[in-house]
Amino acid sequence: MSGADLLLPLIDEVAQQIQAAEALVVAAGAGLGVDSGLPDFRGSRGFWQAYPALGRQRLRFQDIANPAAFRRDARVAWGFYGHRLALYRQTVPHEGFALLKQWMAARALGGRVFTSNVDGQFQRAGLPDVHECHGSIHLLQCSRPCSARVWSADSFQPEVDEAQCRLTSELPRCPDCGAVARPAILMFDDDAWVEAPFERQADALDDWLAQVRGRRLVVLEIGAGSAIVSVRSFAQRLARVPGVRWIRLNPDGSRLPPGHGPSLPGGALELLRRIHERMPDPTSA
Repeated sequence: MSGADLLLPLIDEVAQQIQAAEALVVAAGAGLGVDSGLPDFRGSRGFWQAYPALGRQRLRFQDIANPAAFRRDARVAWGFYGHRLALYRQTVPHEGFALLKQWMAARALGGRVFTSNVDGQFQRAGLPDVHECHGSIHLLQCSRPCSARVWSADSFQPEVDEAQCRLTSELPRCPDCGAVARPAILMFDDDAWVEAPFERQADALDDWLAQVRGRRLVVLEIGAGSAIVSVRSFAQRLARVPGVRWIRLNPDGSRLPPGHGPSLPGGALELLRRIHERMPDPTSA
């Protein structure tokens, strides 16, 4: 049997667990977006390949994804975030998002999403019930901040000199105090993130989880790394509830604690397709 064939029993088990679930929670990290063509910044080398201008300055991901970067040179900070904003706006969510939406819609109690991704791909794919635990690049806030206000980034059209990773268009400004605006994203060493909108998302998720407690719930963790553990910690917390099944899809092949699983190694889109194909009745999955 090929290596792929050896996964079939585990794929069948996952398909059956999802089919039997009354509710489904998707806990997703950056690995889910890779199949849509989005970068996954694992290690400085990969980050500098994506942003060579920052590599020449020896700026790591945590150096630029930091409120201090906006104080140091807002045009460089927005060179990075402006490029990402434009990239996310033009990215089409891959087929796996539609499969997840279909699986949630078929569950008696529906489904919810918890994600560390800031790209808005779930909403673009038509999944509205999302908790973005690290915020969203599609919202702006004051960099000071002067208030708890956030606003849409839709009117901001960044123009970036990619060779220099530098914003060449006008810097976005806070409409209240005129300070430079920044994305409403939780950054490294960040005590200025305006969290209120995302706390409301968290409250809505907690309310739903209270309603489905004691029912057949599957937590499907997808593409979550171990360097930033927000997604894995959330899934682990849910899995402490008796009867909750925790499943992991991840290229790193890391295994879940005893009593949970299966853990499937591989890319998100390929595994989601294979699980769907093995559903006892894909039309009602």
